[in-house]
Amino acid sequence: MTIQQLFDCRDKVAVVTGGGRGLGRIMATALAEAGSHVVLCSRKVDTLEETRDQIHKAGHESLAMALDVTNPENVERVVEKTIEMWGRIDILINNAGTSWGVPALDMPLNAWHKVIETNLTGTFLMSQRVGREMVSRGYGKIINIASVAGLAGSPPNILDAVGYSASKGGIIALTKDLAVKWGPYGVTVNAIAPGFFPTKMSQVLLERHGEDILQRIPLGRFGSEDDLKGLVIFLSSRASDYMTGSVIAVDGGQQA
Repeated sequence: MTIQQLFDCRDKVAVVTGGGRGLGRIMATALAEAGSHVVLCSRKVDTLEETRDQIHKAGHESLAMALDVTNPENVERVVEKTIEMWGRIDILINNAGTSWGVPALDMPLNAWHKVIETNLTGTFLMSQRVGREMVSRGYGKIINIASVAGLAGSPPNILDAVGYSASKGGIIALTKDLAVKWGPYGVTVNAIAPGFFPTKMSQVLLERHGEDILQRIPLGRFGSEDDLKGLVIFLSSRASDYMTGSVIAVDGGQQA
């Protein structure tokens, strides 16, 4: 295949959870720009509709659907609607997530459950349901959004969110295990581990500790939209067909 064919995402069907804002919005927009049909999902429909409208104005197709990734009935509805509209799902990006900043000694159990259920269980439920479709077709691309926080411990003055870190570590283990389980069926499962990108979720953290964080990043800056878009297209396209179970850090060298 030519380079253009390898990276071609035209007419692919992608589902992006947490697609209304932050990193999800960046990745959904990248896929739309590449010619994919994009289904945006999250609990906050207003942000989804804003992103959908922007995609439509740029001349691309998109659908916005409410989704609680911890609710199997919600998951089923999104999958069924996507297949009803476009007949298949080629790409799943598991991006929906939440966090809770508090010292580990003070972490409330209900907060722990909320973070683990949304980040880890939600990723499993979406992967399981969409995976059934992909395995039956013999093709699919699942991209899980982990974090550098799942690769190593975080100093408390940088990130004090034990539930978030544990959930992202779990996503990395889930990625590798599903890659082994579903590889024989033509389904690849990879993970992106972003470093610090300015988003609504990270805003307060960066305002308080931005200078300390920058000192730990060899490239000396936070991530931008353009630092993520190319990787998403690569992992969504045939160019990455021989990659599965990989965890790619996009962190300015923080993990080097």
